[in-house]
Amino acid sequence: MTTDHPSPPPSAAIRHSHTLGDYLRHVGSTISSPSPPPPDLEMAAAAAVADTDALPFVLSFTDLTYSVKNNRLSRSKKTSRLTSDDDTPSSAVAKDPKTKVLLDSVSGEARDGEILAVLGASGSGKSTLIDALANRISRESLGGRITLNGERLENRMLKVISAYVMQDDLLFPMLTVEETLLFSAEFRLPRSLSSSKKKARVQTLIDQLGLRSAAKTIIGDEGHRGVSGGERRRVSIGIDIIHDPIILFLDEPTSGLDSTSAFMVVKVLQRIAKSGSIVVMSVHQPSYRILSLLDRLIFLSRGQTVYYGPPESLPSFFSAFGRPMPENENRTEYALDVIRDLEGSPGGTKALVDFYKSIRDVPATHVTNLSLKDAISASISRGKLVSGSATFANPIWVEIGTLTKRSATNTRRMPELFLMRLGAVLVTGFILATVFWRLDNSPKGVQERLGFFAFAMSTTFYTCADALPVFLHERYIFMRETAYNAYRRSSYVLSNAIVAVPSLVFLSAAFAFTTFFAVGLAGGIKGFIYYFLIILASFWAGSSFVTFLSGVVSHVMLGYTVVVAILAYFLLFSGFFINRDRIPPYWIWFHYISLVKYPYEAVLQNEFGSTTKCFVTGSQIFDNTPLGNLSPAMKEGLLKGLSASLGVNITASTCVTRGTDILKQQGITDLSKWDCLWITVAWGFLFRILFYFALLLGSKNKRR
Repeated sequence: MTTDHPSPPPSAAIRHSHTLGDYLRHVGSTISSPSPPPPDLEMAAAAAVADTDALPFVLSFTDLTYSVKNNRLSRSKKTSRLTSDDDTPSSAVAKDPKTKVLLDSVSGEARDGEILAVLGASGSGKSTLIDALANRISRESLGGRITLNGERLENRMLKVISAYVMQDDLLFPMLTVEETLLFSAEFRLPRSLSSSKKKARVQTLIDQLGLRSAAKTIIGDEGHRGVSGGERRRVSIGIDIIHDPIILFLDEPTSGLDSTSAFMVVKVLQRIAKSGSIVVMSVHQPSYRILSLLDRLIFLSRGQTVYYGPPESLPSFFSAFGRPMPENENRTEYALDVIRDLEGSPGGTKALVDFYKSIRDVPATHVTNLSLKDAISASISRGKLVSGSATFANPIWVEIGTLTKRSATNTRRMPELFLMRLGAVLVTGFILATVFWRLDNSPKGVQERLGFFAFAMSTTFYTCADALPVFLHERYIFMRETAYNAYRRSSYVLSNAIVAVPSLVFLSAAFAFTTFFAVGLAGGIKGFIYYFLIILASFWAGSSFVTFLSGVVSHVMLGYTVVVAILAYFLLFSGFFINRDRIPPYWIWFHYISLVKYPYEAVLQNEFGSTTKCFVTGSQIFDNTPLGNLSPAMKEGLLKGLSASLGVNITASTCVTRGTDILKQQGITDLSKWDCLWITVAWGFLFRILFYFALLLGSKNKRR
């Protein structure tokens, strides 16, 4: 649709060109600081503003081609690179029976001040085109050319000057509209802007979005009443335009809304466009009122363009094609009906596609004396683009603080989630306390203590499984925000850990107080403190393990299945059911990676670490055997015979087994209880690190 021409040399006033990063570093000064920018930057901006004939921003796309393998459409067919001037024609791809073409030589342009709407039936390629323009398709997989003011867009630059609004409203349900936008401002606006400036930007945006009456209302979800669907959609738009981007991409912003709400959303988009932004949106079937707000339309059918131009030209286009449009007919509905009718015919839409190609006009090429970077700097000087950096707007500690505050605020307003978890811990502790009430130091008591510790330690890990849905719920919020450098992945991981710790401390204390004294465990106050610490370490390791799995597994039910299965294996190889020395060599590795092993051995050492406390006397060595029912006199006789055979005097009161002997019987000889504690804590940190890499590798925002 457009012809690329080299830009003429800049004028003398702006011949000394800065990089985009140079311009962006002065944005905070331009907006909030009295100190002026450098003289040459100031002259460049002044020259750009003074040039009334300066070219507006024009996003052009030419012969975009994208295909994927027919095998479940899982992988894309690698065509020419987006950065290559030698673009592969779509016909070469279409001839391959193993691929499905999603975009087939699609061309057009979008300008600032206008709304370009992409229309078509389901499966026509609307969302694919939006993703292609927003650089959400791998460059190796997308053929064609995308330029802004005639220059190719680098990914780093596009992240700074654009925003992408997903079809789903991904918001924290217990934050108010104002709080949601304030947190977005903290992430996206530069640190150089004062808090009052950021709040002023939010208040302006609330008015621009028409959300003043809902500013103090929570977003809400299925269980909490909040804002309406239309208001929620406008909030979703607001969090992505808080930095006033030059280009705004939206995937089905009116989906699921009634006609009035949909019209209000598009009306907001029109105001955004008129403020100097390029707005590109996909829409399924706009109403007559919405159509009046759109400036350009592009109709797709099975990845091919069947119409591109203003809405007013639709009647004449279809009349020329031989399908005249009835008067008072909704133009887009009629056009879509014709396209669907042709798609169901033997020849498909080939005739319409060929007709469009035969009459389409190549728009005149607009030439400006401004390079793209100079045009962006002029836009910045007018206060259009409010962004602080081409990478991240804030340092990592600010990101962590903001993320932690947001998550804590949202969690605090849903106390039922924590109370349910606390209730599960208290009920489990109460049952254990009553079942193992005041255990004695007999051989049976020893076996019961071993059973209590095995169940208690494994329960702490199973209780952590409820952390699984937390990140699964936030996954797409996280992907949307990190796609445009709202914050670092490492900041999210650290914040997630910080938010989890207070509740883990409370749960550990509740479980320790419920069970330690009721069961009659040893060690006194020191023993209780260590018991609390190892439970806390177990909760920490379990929570980190489940959090890591939530970054790997994308479905809740599958995640629960994996968690339960792996924790069962951890318990099996912990040393309770089979001693370490009896585990087959080919399974011994699982014993050492078992999360239950270390806290289980730790509490056993805390309980049986005493060298003076006796657990089995001479009269008790026959317990748990068929000889246990013999009379005391016969037991005494057997002890005398045993003493004579061994050469050691063993009486009914002689201590035969102490705590250290029990530890040796259980194969617990390698690590001290403090070693076990630190290893358990280290497991927690390891899984947090693995969670980071899972996010790094598994949260890509691009198609292949």
